Amino acid sequence: MRTALSTVLLDAPRAAAIWLGLLGVVTLAIAGLLLRPQLFRFDAGARIREAALPSRSERTELRRDQERWAEEVAVAASRAEATARHRREEWLTAQDEAEQSWRAYEAAEANVRRLADAAAMPLPQTDRTPAEYADRERWLHRAALAAYWRRELSVEQLSDVFAHRGWDPRLHPVEQELVLRRAVRDHLFAQQRAAREREQLAWRAAELATAAARSLRAEAARALLPVVEEPDSVLPLTAPGAAEQTREIPAVVVGRAPAAAY
Repeated sequence: MRTALSTVLLDAPRAAAIWLGLLGVVTLAIAGLLLRPQLFRFDAGARIREAALPSRSERTELRRDQERWAEEVAVAASRAEATARHRREEWLTAQDEAEQSWRAYEAAEANVRRLADAAAMPLPQTDRTPAEYADRERWLHRAALAAYWRRELSVEQLSDVFAHRGWDPRLHPVEQELVLRRAVRDHLFAQQRAAREREQLAWRAAELATAAARSLRAEAARALLPVVEEPDSVLPLTAPGAAEQTREIPAVVVGRAPAAAY
């Protein structure tokens, strides 16, 4: 009994020191928890956010890809702007051609009206001889050929004149010139319509090219902007007051709307 008691008494200070040490560690842990509780708090959202967000090397690679993409879009935007300028020049050229064709048509219409007034007057009488008819035919051919070289008649119209398809070379020169001026007017009107259609197509092409260049330039500007990281959690979290807000929504009474009495 004395030996056991002496052994216990000898180990008592050591056990007391151990218990005091454990008590001190527990006291420090409790004090730290009370003073700075965020150190011991387990934030699942923060851990998930850190795992979901890219690392520094991944962000660097993403930034390089973004800069490379911005350069490619900038080059495409420059080419699109050059194409838009070219399309605009084509549209301006087509617009000038349409205006010139319209002025030519107006001049031809004025000539037709002038000759129509002259043809309404009594025509001078000439001998209806084979020589006179031959002279009228030669005059018609020379006048039609001159109009063709001025681009006032088409090849088909000129061939019709020489083949006498729809043309009477025996008419008086005043009447022949009126018929010729009407043919010139019709041809210039067809040219004016074609020029107007080309002008409209060129305008649409210029508008599309301008819109494409503007879109690519905006995309290049967006690509040069730095990537903004969201500070909040990447997981959708329900707000604490969401459930309370749903309870405050008034109920809608379903029924027939009151009809106005007349």
